[in-house]
Amino acid sequence: MDWSRRACSRRGHVLYEPTEQAYLGQVRADTAIGTAWRCLRCGDFVLDVPGATGSVDEAPQPLRGPALRSRFIMRLLAVERIFRFVLVGLGAIAVWRFSNSEHALQDLFEKNLTVFKPLAQHYGYDLDNSSVVTTIRKLFTYKRSDLDFAAIALAVYAVIELIEAVGLWLAKRWGEYFAVVATGLFLPVEVYELTEHATKFKIATFALNVVAVLYLLLAKRLFGLRGGAKAYAAELSSESLLRLDEPATMATTTGSAMNVPDLGAPVAATVRLPPAGAGAGLADQAEPTLLLNRADPPEGIVQA
Repeated sequence: MDWSRRACSRRGHVLYEPTEQAYLGQVRADTAIGTAWRCLRCGDFVLDVPGATGSVDEAPQPLRGPALRSRFIMRLLAVERIFRFVLVGLGAIAVWRFSNSEHALQDLFEKNLTVFKPLAQHYGYDLDNSSVVTTIRKLFTYKRSDLDFAAIALAVYAVIELIEAVGLWLAKRWGEYFAVVATGLFLPVEVYELTEHATKFKIATFALNVVAVLYLLLAKRLFGLRGGAKAYAAELSSESLLRLDEPATMATTTGSAMNVPDLGAPVAATVRLPPAGAGAGLADQAEPTLLLNRADPPEGIVQA
């Protein structure tokens, strides 16, 4: 999948006009039908007007290729954290409400249990000594202070999940650090739960958290790994199509030929013109679109 073109198809191209003449050749190509500008995200030349202009060091640096894929993964992790926030938050509310109405619930439970006892005895089932009833009665023995503490702990955990989700969704550096630290701190707890009672859901959750921590550490170069923050920033800047260290001469057209800067790949030009016999001249039709794609072989002129 071409993540850059996918993003441009959804959000539009990122066109920018640098004020320094020496750098225009990196993003501009003059043609017989107009000036084409190179999208800073997908790399295609588009017959359109730049949305902004300014110095090269102020040019937008949209995420491209692997960086866009990485942001997609970050947002998947953020959605998973949002799910946990909702689930744990509901659990905190349930425990808090139970602690405030413990005796009423206990009376209701014992009353309903008395109603079902004759039916259970008829079928030879000892309802008083069943594991389910024993577990529920054990919950009623907890002190209210213990239940309040459990509700507060669950609420804090829910807030941690929410902060992780926000940081990952916005692709913030602090969010990545926070997610690694918070998730890593809970890994020993998950290991203990697996040793006590392992389920497919617990195993899958533990595996997902381990993979998420390793991915963030290595792909985002956290805590100085693989060169740290400087190497990560250099990796992102190296993907930029408008580079400060590579000024170029502006592309022009000579007759019917188009000269564009040699960026090491073949150039393909696609010009969409009005249908033949439409009864109007080119000037009366919608403005044609020009795309210069450096990944495909030349296509020439295509009539829509």
